Order: sequence, then C-alpha cells, then structure tokens
Amino acid sequence: MQAYIIRRLIQGLGVLLVMSFVIYGLIGLMPGDPIDMMIQADPNLSTADAARLRALHGLDRPIVERYWTWLGAALAGDFGYSRQFARPVLDVLLPRLGNTLLLMGVSFVLAIAIALPLGVAAARRPRSLADQAINLLCFAGISVPAFWLALLLIMLFAVTLGVLPAGGMAPAGMQNPGLLDRLPYLVLPVLTLTLASVAGLTRFLRASLIEAMREDYIRTARAKGAGETRVLWRHGLRNALIPVVTVMALDFGTLFSGALITETMFAYAGMGKLIYDAIMNNDYNLALVGLLFATLVTLTANLAADILYARLDPRISYR
Repeated sequence: MQAYIIRRLIQGLGVLLVMSFVIYGLIGLMPGDPIDMMIQADPNLSTADAARLRALHGLDRPIVERYWTWLGAALAGDFGYSRQFARPVLDVLLPRLGNTLLLMGVSFVLAIAIALPLGVAAARRPRSLADQAINLLCFAGISVPAFWLALLLIMLFAVTLGVLPAGGMAPAGMQNPGLLDRLPYLVLPVLTLTLASVAGLTRFLRASLIEAMREDYIRTARAKGAGETRVLWRHGLRNALIPVVTVMALDFGTLFSGALITETMFAYAGMGKLIYDAIMNNDYNLALVGLLFATLVTLTANLAADILYARLDPRISYR
C-alpha cells in the first residue's frame, strides 16, 4: 500500500505540473493583460509607458519562457502577487480556501448522511411506494438548477420568514467572527449544496445496492442463516459502496470548484467566486494558483477513494 501511495503521489505531481503549464498557457492566451487594464484605468499612459511596463513585468517574453520563470519561483515558495488585492497570492487564497473547505465539508457530510439511508430504503424494496417516492424526490432534486434553488431558499427563509440572512458570511462590522457567529450565514448555502448533491448520490447508491443484492454471496449469506438486516448492511451495502465511493470522490472535487453559483448567490467569499473574479480581472497569478488548488483537491479525493476501495473490499490489493 505504501509503495502504491508513493507512486500515486508522484503521478499527482506530474499531473499538477502538466496542469500548471496548460492553465498558464490558457490564461496567457486570453485577450488583454494587466497592462491593458492599467491603460484603461489611466488614459494618460502612453504606448511607450505600456511597452516599458510589459518589459518590466516580463509580459513581452514568450509564454514558455514566462512559464519557466514562474515555475522556478513557485518551487521556491513564491507564487507571486495578486494584482487585484496587491497582496501575496497565498495570503489571499488561504482564507478563501478555508471558507470553501468549511462550506464544502459540511455539505458533503450532510449529503452522505442523508443519501445513505434514502438509497438503502429505496433499494430494500424496489418498485415499492417508498422507492417510487424517493425516486420522485431524486429526479426533482437533479432537475432543479442550483441558482433557482438558492433563490427559492432566500425568498422563503430570508424574505418571507426572515429567520436567516440572505447572504454574507458574518454580521456587518464584526471583526474575527467565530463559528457560532457565522453559523446562521452557512445554513442556506450548505442547504443548497446538500440538496444539489443528495439526489445523485441516492440514485447511484440505490442502483448499486440493487445490483449487489442479486449476487451469489448474498444468497450464500442468507443460506447460512444471516438476518436480512445483516445481509443488507454488512454484505450488500459494503460492496455496493465501491462504485459509489468513486462518485463521491468526483463529487467532492466538483463541490470545490463548482460552488461558484452558490457562493455568488449568497455573497460567500470562497474559492469559486475568487477564481471567477481573478479570471475576469486578468489576475494571472491568483487564477493560476486557485485552479491548481482545485486540481490538487480533486487528485487528493481520488487517491482517498482508491485507498477506501481496499478497506471496503479485501479482494482489492495494491501490492
């Protein structure tokens, strides 16, 4: 297992290196650059001033040469400065990363806690009334767009009932708010992300568990006298979770980089909105490092899923 993890870590470093070049190239090929933004903000800048600034910041060099310069600085721990915030990139990213991990982690745990019993209840008696009701709710959950769901929650709980804030992260003017102060502001975005994830996970678990309950080892367990509850939870669910874990790992990465709509709707200062703003404002360093963080989280989730496979099924070995 240790050798496998080391190989995967080396492969992950290779993927990060390739992705850094691809992302750097795509961002560098975008129309406009920070100097163009400076010219728009100050019409008094002349063409000579713009050329001098491009030479000063290395923007007149070939993109491959600029990438190697950035990579060398990044390997030394210098990820550059954010043009928007006039601060080091990591000083801007790390607080936003913590906000997104909190939002994503709570949503992910709640989605799993809700999807597991729903999927088991639907698979226990296929085509029953409970199964049909759960399927109907899941189809509705898959069909509802996240932005529309967010608007409905804001209108219900913030506008009509007035029990929860419509957006933000903490009471206005509060310095260094604690978790209890932020809790009311987390309810609606967490609920939005949770409801958006529960439906898909429930459907995957239901289908996987129905297939697992038809296998020969289930028939053998019943023939040995194992109770239905033990057969379902000990033998069926454990094997049904293997493909579901893959979906969970992919969903974890999607939550990290795909929470842009939710963060925008609730004015939540997270990674998704930060990456979007950085790209729209040509903040190269911030956008590049933010997208690399999203890649790293996805790779880590996939590695955790592979390790969990071996825990769920003793027949899987990475030696």
